[in-house]
Amino acid sequence: MLITSHRTLNILAGLVWYTGGIILLIKGCRLLMEAELLKPGAHWPWTAAIVGLLIGTIRAKLIFSRSCRKNLARIAALDPPKIWQFFKPGFFVLLFLMILVGAASSTLAHGNYPFLLCVAALDLTIGAALLGSSYVFWKPESSAI
Repeated sequence: MLITSHRTLNILAGLVWYTGGIILLIKGCRLLMEAELLKPGAHWPWTAAIVGLLIGTIRAKLIFSRSCRKNLARIAALDPPKIWQFFKPGFFVLLFLMILVGAASSTLAHGNYPFLLCVAALDLTIGAALLGSSYVFWKPESSAI
């Protein structure tokens, strides 16, 4: 019932990873633009952007790419793979909670300059880490799985 290929699960996992990264980068940039409107000409939005992207790049290499490889190995071990198994069930629960917390923090940050910068930097960090680690899904050894 709803059996699929390992390759399909790899692609679905990669698409979720990319979608999350793109959405967080867009959201982070929008929050930085709002912060710029609150205090035009201040250097803090640029600082938050640079720090967020740098930390995200480091996290991509040290944490998120390892997580991608573990998930691909888990997918490769599924017999037979089913369409909903591209991530563990706990991941979907955690993803739902992260989306709720992210939406709430963005809403609370509106009009609050320091909070806007912090939430934007966090969004950029996670977005850059997701996008920076997504290469793992497309490496030749990943497609062979």
